[in-house]
Amino acid sequence: MKKRYPVLAGILSIVLVLATAVGCQKDSGGNENGGSASDWYDKAIWMTKGTTVPTAEAVLPTSANLNNVAVHDPSVFYDDVTGKYYAFGSHFAVASSSDLITWQQEEGDYNWQVLYDKENPFSGTAGISWPRALEKSVTAAEIKDKGNDTISSTWAPDVMKIGSRYYMYYSITDSFGSSKSLIGRVSSRNIMGPYNVDEIIVQSFGNSGEPNCIDPELFYDKNGKLWMVYGSYFTGIFLKELDQNGLPVVTDHDNENYYGTLLWKGGSGTSGGKVVEGPFVFYNADNDYYYLMTTYGDLSTDYNMRVARSKNPEGPYTDIKDHVLTAYSDEFGVKLAGNYQFNGGPTDTALGHNSVIKKDGKYLVVCHVRNALNGAHHVEVHQLFFNEDGWPVMSPNRYAGESAGTVTAETLAGNYDVIVHTAGTSKDYAHSVAYSLTADGKVMSGGTEAGTWSLSQGYYFTITLGEITYKGVAAPGWRNYGTKKGVYCMTATSEDGLPVWLNAAD
Repeated sequence: MKKRYPVLAGILSIVLVLATAVGCQKDSGGNENGGSASDWYDKAIWMTKGTTVPTAEAVLPTSANLNNVAVHDPSVFYDDVTGKYYAFGSHFAVASSSDLITWQQEEGDYNWQVLYDKENPFSGTAGISWPRALEKSVTAAEIKDKGNDTISSTWAPDVMKIGSRYYMYYSITDSFGSSKSLIGRVSSRNIMGPYNVDEIIVQSFGNSGEPNCIDPELFYDKNGKLWMVYGSYFTGIFLKELDQNGLPVVTDHDNENYYGTLLWKGGSGTSGGKVVEGPFVFYNADNDYYYLMTTYGDLSTDYNMRVARSKNPEGPYTDIKDHVLTAYSDEFGVKLAGNYQFNGGPTDTALGHNSVIKKDGKYLVVCHVRNALNGAHHVEVHQLFFNEDGWPVMSPNRYAGESAGTVTAETLAGNYDVIVHTAGTSKDYAHSVAYSLTADGKVMSGGTEAGTWSLSQGYYFTITLGEITYKGVAAPGWRNYGTKKGVYCMTATSEDGLPVWLNAAD
């Protein structure tokens, strides 16, 4: 017979209850204040509703101190401690900005010493130096010796603040083009590190049917549940549930739910199938949609951003033609931009692997852009708008602090450089063509009528060119080529999900 100690048992019960309450606010990375389903770091930013149609008159920007920094696969995070936005990218690159217009390069590629403790590094495959904080994940990744092409850095990190700690989720693969990869995380008390406490979140082993565990991005749904979207060409884009401490709910690799839910099928296994990677999910409280963004194509030549939407974070996600994205086609998804060149402007190439930040009610896309096929890359920020049907359309101009506003047909009438973007995934450049808009709704090419246009509520813009109708918005912007100045621009998408851009010409 076991002896019973009722008083002691009561005391122990109280201790256990208290310990549990405290334990809910700690994780293995040392998070003192834990996440909460009812409250999270940037809840007010994403859950606050705005006005779908602006009420103030549009004002053109008068200046823009734009500059270039190099961060590949930029994931943007706002830190309320420093009051800055940070773009974290592959190969340990980081840049910061106080306004998303002018940027400072905090660190370039392959220099991990800014984010991690410089002391006591370890030597990995091919003698490559790594921070000691990543030893667990680097070892588990079993990186292959590929000479000069040996993997020597993390890819596509995402930073999330949970409680008082910053968590950086990153990916490592055993070799370029492999699906033997993992996503890990490290933590820090400061946005710029040093990061430590390495934990593996999910891992793929190169087996048929497994997703590729790269490109993590975290988001909260409207009910406070935490998710991680990730994946690429192999199998596609997946959604994995995390607990409120940012750790996986399912940890057993043999569990059928280990990898989560397929959201967007990749091109692997399809003849001519394209890479689908760099996922990002954000929520629009005004229309109650979740938007899943991905990038198709080759990161050096024909990257192009696509978007689909769902009322449920777990999908199914559909595009403008109601295609369900768990099937694959290069024609699926609403395309935001391809390679293009305005008259007198640069050859903007391979826009992609974006994140989205919400600032002062504005949705802003942060992506990398190349200056030519296989050219150097830099970060650009473009404002994202929503047309009458709730589909995102992206400004043709880099963000310069402008806000959406109302305009009149008379104000918009004038000469424009018009870009009709290419369909599918293409290295070809869409070059601008000169048109003029008349105040009575005609689109003119020289002296010939080439289409019609209209304006609704001083904001929603519709244009028909040939037999194709595009629906979008009119907005102010900063033309950063030719005579640099504030101009009116329009951005819209067709019923097939192909974009058209208009920039006011001199």
